[in-house]
Amino acid sequence: MSTLRSRATLPTLFSIIIVDLISFGVVMPILPFYAEKYGASPTDLGLLLAIHAALQFVCAPIWGRLSDRIGRRPIMLGTVAGTALAMLALALAPSLPWLFVARALSGVFAANISVATAYLTDVTEPDERTRWMGMVGASFGIGFLLGPAIGGILAPRGLAVPLFVAAGLAGLNFIYAAIVLKEPARHELGAQAGIGRLEVLRNPAIARLTAVNLFFSLAVTQLEAMFAFFMLERFGYGAPQVAWILVAMALVMGLIQGGGMRRLAERFGERQLLLTGLALMCIGIGSVPIPGSVSVLMLPLMLSAVGRAIAQPPMMSWVSTLAGERERGSVMGTFQSAASLARVLGPVVAGLAFEVSDAWPFRLASALLVCALAVGLTVKAAQPRDRV
Repeated sequence: MSTLRSRATLPTLFSIIIVDLISFGVVMPILPFYAEKYGASPTDLGLLLAIHAALQFVCAPIWGRLSDRIGRRPIMLGTVAGTALAMLALALAPSLPWLFVARALSGVFAANISVATAYLTDVTEPDERTRWMGMVGASFGIGFLLGPAIGGILAPRGLAVPLFVAAGLAGLNFIYAAIVLKEPARHELGAQAGIGRLEVLRNPAIARLTAVNLFFSLAVTQLEAMFAFFMLERFGYGAPQVAWILVAMALVMGLIQGGGMRRLAERFGERQLLLTGLALMCIGIGSVPIPGSVSVLMLPLMLSAVGRAIAQPPMMSWVSTLAGERERGSVMGTFQSAASLARVLGPVVAGLAFEVSDAWPFRLASALLVCALAVGLTVKAAQPRDRV
């Protein structure tokens, strides 16, 4: 299959990512209240989020290496089907231990983002990759936009109802992908394709960008993990109101990444976009505890959304240009596993910090973003390489 024909399947890939992220987005505003029904504490909630991420951390490079060896399509199909089963298990969970089992399963299959980004790098040129990574970010944004919206609309009918809908959407996503998703044209597939995580990190630029992704993701999890509890404690907000705030943030991110990323990348370059985005997030998330009203609170939340929108795509694009053709899945899997590791540690730390003060998770996030900036400043803009 030619690269041009493979690229024609990118809309299909983006639609699969969108539905995958809808399933994740539905859970975000629902899970804190769903878990609380079974007596979960903030620390329990952090552990629920962490077990999902722990399995993502373990499985992301595994899926990446497998996709290097046997192809992107079979791995994408298997993980999309698994997501449907995991969401169904979550909706049917009768107790807190079952919630942990369901979240573990969802983590195993949610680790396919590394395969999706490797697919994209297979069929795009390095000089246009930030634009396409922006489209991946926009797909994330749309998924996070629709997911919380579905959760907010359906939550009054029962907290399990949005989860059943997400499971159904994931099942339809599998059928759609099985029919239309094509295998991209790549080179030198086979038993020798793919490399290990430690070998990937021997490249200093990849190692540093992976560290930036770790700090970035640790900061994001502080907001994501405790935002619902923060809004409940400060303003008495429930799942529907929290969902709509998340929708507004996702809309801002989607508009920037879907409409303006190409022009931003051409004008400023990957490095400047990444550093600027991290700085905006640092200010925005760090200011969340300050406002005394929800209307004023939306200002730092929107600032953090803008920062995230312009930081994530160039970071993903930058690291992808450092991957050789035979190791793309491995490199992207290792890079994405840093975010998964952050989602293991971040929610637990956020839960403990929240029990000290509801402001501490956001202050910690700001400090982590300073660390991301410090590491990011040490990475110089580099030309693409043929091999890791």
